[in-house]
Amino acid sequence: MKSEAKTPDEYLAELPEDRKVAIQKLREVALKNLPTGFKEVISYGMLGYVVPHEIYPKGYHCTPKLPLPFFNVASQKNSINIYHMAIYADTNLYNWFVEEYPKHSAAKLDMGKGCIRFKKIDAIPFELIGELLSKITPQQWIEMYENAFIKK
Repeated sequence: MKSEAKTPDEYLAELPEDRKVAIQKLREVALKNLPTGFKEVISYGMLGYVVPHEIYPKGYHCTPKLPLPFFNVASQKNSINIYHMAIYADTNLYNWFVEEYPKHSAAKLDMGKGCIRFKKIDAIPFELIGELLSKITPQQWIEMYENAFIKK
């Protein structure tokens, strides 16, 4: 369900009420916990948090005109999904999240490499997501990203 919204507020306004509440809460968690330097945008038709070109002029290697993506939140057909690029890039962070998740949610973890799907809104572990978001600064993400994805 790719959105055509141009701003985060437009994105939220077009959501069904139950999804709007949950995604607004995820937005608040992101804005409260992300280290300084990340910027909120609409990215790939989702609510996104990126390293802006002012900090990382090279942008995203797949599409350099776009800022470096870090975290996204999306309302999909059957779930609310979050996409965390560093979980995909860093095995230690991935393992930490998988180990911590059952302490915060009774729902089974539905996770791909960097995508976490929540079919039930009440299963979203907001506190854990906040902790996850607080762990990496934009500079740490740039270093991790270049080590994991940029060919030398």
